[in-house]
Amino acid sequence: MNIEHIRAFLEVGSTGSFQHAADQLNVTQSTISARIKALERRLNRQLFHRKRNGVALTTGGHQFHSSAINIVRAWERGQQVATLPEGLNAFVTLGVEDNHWPRVVPGWLERMAKALPDGVASAIAERSDTLMEKLRAGLLDIAVLYDPRHCAEARIEPLISEELMMVSTIPRAVESGVVPGYVFVDWGETFRAQHSMHFPGVFSHKLTIRSAAVAMDHILASGGSGYFLAGSVAPHVKSGRLHVVEGAPRFQRTVFVAVRIDVIAPEYMETAVKALREAIA
Repeated sequence: MNIEHIRAFLEVGSTGSFQHAADQLNVTQSTISARIKALERRLNRQLFHRKRNGVALTTGGHQFHSSAINIVRAWERGQQVATLPEGLNAFVTLGVEDNHWPRVVPGWLERMAKALPDGVASAIAERSDTLMEKLRAGLLDIAVLYDPRHCAEARIEPLISEELMMVSTIPRAVESGVVPGYVFVDWGETFRAQHSMHFPGVFSHKLTIRSAAVAMDHILASGGSGYFLAGSVAPHVKSGRLHVVEGAPRFQRTVFVAVRIDVIAPEYMETAVKALREAIA
């Protein structure tokens, strides 16, 4: 299967036009048409409905789309590994739950530079569910995430247990119902379930923010309350900028590390995991 055929498929799917795809890939429209026809013959499925005003994915096209993305990403990663500069041997890709980026990645990169001076490190921040998908697809070696799903291609271990606590910019006790200024910080599936159990009847929130850092900046600037990592709010509580909400339940969350078991050089992965544990400690 030709990788350029798959690139053409993704570009046509994205633009809805053979001509626009050709413009984006700097080839002729006839070249795009030939690549799509070749791919359809190879898969024995029609991938696009041809219409007057463009094209649209068929059912088969939709089914193939996510696999096509993974194929292109895997190819690009393979190119990176195969073209490592002389003297560099290790290539480690890390994915981190986005709310843990500042806590994990700077320290990890510092330790990796010392532990694997001949290595190349790559780090991305995503939601936990996206990280799990990329780990399964072989696009990541290691993932730091919440609520991992079973993955036959990886071993999954607890990395750290942490506490989430509700804090407010004004002293107050916990309240039921919708509270003015409350920001729902989305800490993942388990947290959402715990929050619903302890605060029944609140089915939606006036403001939901995925990023804890953005949510913290918001309440410090505008006032309000929300759930944050106990360690991250401790300096603000000590200084009096934030106050622990009296009577609010605290939630324990486990962060996991998932490591691919089919990597070429497992010793590099062990070094990377050790650096992770040291960084997050």
